[in-house]
Amino acid sequence: MDLIAVTGVSGVLGSRIAENLNRLGRPLRLIARDPSRVSESLEGAVVAGDYNDEAQMTAAFSGAGTVFLVSGREAEDRLQHHRRAVAAATAAGVGKIVYTSFLGADPRATFVLARQHFQTEEFIRASGARFVILRDSMYTDFIPYFAGRDGVIRGPAGDGETSWVTRDDIAAAAAQVLITADHDDSTLDITGPEAVSMAETAQRLSRHIGRPISYYDETEEEAYASRASFNAPDWEVEGWVTSYQAIAKGELATVSKAVEILTGRRPESIEDFLTAHPETYQHLLS
Repeated sequence: MDLIAVTGVSGVLGSRIAENLNRLGRPLRLIARDPSRVSESLEGAVVAGDYNDEAQMTAAFSGAGTVFLVSGREAEDRLQHHRRAVAAATAAGVGKIVYTSFLGADPRATFVLARQHFQTEEFIRASGARFVILRDSMYTDFIPYFAGRDGVIRGPAGDGETSWVTRDDIAAAAAQVLITADHDDSTLDITGPEAVSMAETAQRLSRHIGRPISYYDETEEEAYASRASFNAPDWEVEGWVTSYQAIAKGELATVSKAVEILTGRRPESIEDFLTAHPETYQHLLS
């Protein structure tokens, strides 16, 4: 049974993938920048690995037949981190790489970070390893955090739709492609059960939590102005704004059956997620 190396295990997605693999009885190596942050409930050898340190990542991947490569933290030089991580996997002789990309990844994508994901996919395809690219839609988990204290979700998404997907569904799907060869050398869109507009998303959140939540369709100028107070770097603000603009252009409206095919169950709806995770919207009730 091949050893599977899972990166990002101190984060939400990486840890949930590791949990799924633990339940399936697979031998794991758990990789994190800070091993002290890895949950003690996860089973597997914990090693340090930073995408910015190619030699360290090569050592972390050594002996693993399959690697789950979570996309790195958003940073101005994230693409270089991804390049080093893929190079490390190649140097370590890894046979298969599973990567979390983004729905609609393309060199011409409206969402600027989706362009980075496409370039990372190209690094992986050129590595010679077998691969599975998981193009995840926007996380359902983040919906409650899009609303401001005034109960308004703001962004230039127009009437475009998003096929929200939960991280639990992504983790379950990823675990399956990590342990089988059935989907090797393929690119899979990982989405929720339907695509809905931001206005409808706000309405569903509102109905569930019992507080008025609405959507305001900003212009591009308004979107940049409303985010100026965060004092974030230009590349990060551009990412925030263009993610909404990608919705407006229909680039995140794809609905796939991949989660159901891989896991044997229907992906979670917005209501399913909110019912299971009331902690995510408590800040909107205070």
